[in-house]
Amino acid sequence: MPVIAVVNRKGGSGKSTLATHLAAWLALRGDKVMLGDVDRQRSTVPWLKLRAERQLAGEPLHGWVADPRNVLRPPAGVRHVVLDTPGGLQGFDLGRVLTYSDIVLLPLADSLFDRESAAACLAEMRAHPRVASGRVQVGVVGMRLDAEADHALHAWAAGHDVVMVGALSDSRIYVSVAERGLTVFDLPREAVERELGEWESLLEWLTLAAQSVPQPASARARARPPAAPAASAPAAATEAAMDRRPAAGLSVRQGLSAASGVRLPISLIGSEPSRAGASAFMRRWLGWVLPQALSARSTGARLSST
Repeated sequence: MPVIAVVNRKGGSGKSTLATHLAAWLALRGDKVMLGDVDRQRSTVPWLKLRAERQLAGEPLHGWVADPRNVLRPPAGVRHVVLDTPGGLQGFDLGRVLTYSDIVLLPLADSLFDRESAAACLAEMRAHPRVASGRVQVGVVGMRLDAEADHALHAWAAGHDVVMVGALSDSRIYVSVAERGLTVFDLPREAVERELGEWESLLEWLTLAAQSVPQPASARARARPPAAPAASAPAAATEAAMDRRPAAGLSVRQGLSAASGVRLPISLIGSEPSRAGASAFMRRWLGWVLPQALSARSTGARLSST
């Protein structure tokens, strides 16, 4: 279940527009999607109410009002989570969102204030272990751009070593569709041909990024080929006996101290300590190890004297 977070510290950067469009696109593909609103302004809540009143294609969107400190409790069956985060997200709250995210999209307009805010946000995200290790993929999306601004933001992204995965123009249609609980993906293609073309590179990158997200253990178990048949009882008994082969006159088993090369009596490393108690275990341990150490010391002294 990939978790996509839309993050930018600066208010008015287009986070809600980007988050609602991504959630709607995933739902139109037939995926069950949860749109999580982590923003205290609850920008997506009225949009979801308007959308629920319409008969639209695809899966219905699950709305969810969240808190940055408790960001993941999706309903059963949800395949994707899109998080719309608040402006000013930083510190512990930003770290918490990154802990649960697989993909981060950073919407960015072309102004000095937007670029400076995005650079600081990007630097803090890169200090997070999941981002630093590559487990969270980060992409920049240009918002409300013209041709000149598009070129400038590509240069900014290259200078900050981050990929710019898409650029959306300053089209009034985004304001119009938001007021009706819609997205450009809900409109006839001929009416939004240019806008849909601008989404292609972003959605292609997002699809590839989502495919690289590790599957949960339950999904891996379902995809794993059937296990080999279990060993027969005689074979299993033989293997168990091999684990308890005698060595140097003692009934021993490799185990607790394999790193140090010490071989312990089976009475010390089996289930007996839990039954006898810690004090009895230590008495048996000392009663065995001290004679061994004294014997080795005596042998070493004899060898050195010769």
